[in-house]
Amino acid sequence: MSELDVLFVHNNFPAQFRNLAGAMAKRAGVRVRAIGAKGAPGLPEVPLQRYSFAGAELANVHSFARRFELESRRAEQVIYAATTLKYNGFAPKLIYVHPGWGEALPLRALFPDATICSYAEFYYWPSGTDIGFDKDAPRYGVDGETRVILRNAATLLSLTEANFAVAPTHWQRGIFPREMQTKIHVVHDGLDTEKLVPGPPPARFSVSGQNFEAGDEVVTFVSRNLEPYRGFHIVMRALPDILKARPKARICLVGGDGVSYGSAPTDHPSWKAALLAELGDQLDLSRVHFLGKVAYGDYLNLLRLSSAHIYLTYPFVLSWSMLEAMALNCLVIGSATSPVEEVIEDGVNGLLVPFFQPQILAERVIEALAQPERFRSLRAEAGATIRARYDFERHSWPAHLKLIDEFVFSAPLVAALREPAARPAVPA
Repeated sequence: MSELDVLFVHNNFPAQFRNLAGAMAKRAGVRVRAIGAKGAPGLPEVPLQRYSFAGAELANVHSFARRFELESRRAEQVIYAATTLKYNGFAPKLIYVHPGWGEALPLRALFPDATICSYAEFYYWPSGTDIGFDKDAPRYGVDGETRVILRNAATLLSLTEANFAVAPTHWQRGIFPREMQTKIHVVHDGLDTEKLVPGPPPARFSVSGQNFEAGDEVVTFVSRNLEPYRGFHIVMRALPDILKARPKARICLVGGDGVSYGSAPTDHPSWKAALLAELGDQLDLSRVHFLGKVAYGDYLNLLRLSSAHIYLTYPFVLSWSMLEAMALNCLVIGSATSPVEEVIEDGVNGLLVPFFQPQILAERVIEALAQPERFRSLRAEAGATIRARYDFERHSWPAHLKLIDEFVFSAPLVAALREPAARPAVPA
């Protein structure tokens, strides 16, 4: 059987393709390569063809076209990277690409015979999803709404060229135009639940200068950056009531001070600074720990210690962190927003609260801290939900094999892909 070439394209590779690319690289009949930007983390087992992208001067570009200008420049760099791979004898029959940065734009021209799968992560609307959800967020106006709609240009072109697409949740698939949904299959990125093992953390451990012990009353909140899209402002406004009712509670906030989504505050250097200024002396800062970005192992141990884990989000992309917390049998108190409601059933495998009501959030957290035994079954069911629906090996990988069978290969070749064959990583 001839070797199969598979290409992954993502500026921050591996990102959402971590588990899939890793699984592909274990197959003896598969040669995996990736294209990503200079700062991409990469995977040891997947050679990464990097490209440089320094942005561009956009002052003379119409504001409606500035995003597409950057996407076009990034696409140009992908052409150079892909051409290098072609000159070295790499001819992908299957390509996975995230369309959000323009990297998919040249792929059909570069590899006309390849089967292309586009990762349908998000479709932007001027209302009905994240935009306009928070009434305190800046208004856009007609010009702003037009820019929002035009953010979809590269994604739509990618979907047009793709043979098929995958979306990680049904809600994310459902926000794409109906004409495109027939191409999109729901396959979550998948979690390695063998590594997400519930259990006690070390008897004592330290994170970002804070010391913790088993039995501490810990409330956790995790976000890439502490910002409104993930409900940071709501969490902060709930803290005075929580701290007052539970004098031994410690609040652990994991995340940076930057902005991943939405806008930065206009009158403060960060949302953290803005909320601290708003709440003033209502907070006992000796029990509110801003831990910053922490090592993955520390993050997992903190979740294992958690007495209550808060996850809030606008109607937007669902975070892996919520699913990881559930896998570790955390009691997740989540927002009653569409992405969360697809996973959490209130009172069954977690608790749901209205996004904009910090007082109700505080009440649920206080209950969780005061009556831990009452919620033991919800914790167990949370872990069972993730293992049953979001485990990569049991669910995501078979779903990908089914799609490969349908769109790329015959069943015998798919059968050959099912068995991993250990082999050393190919040097870049």
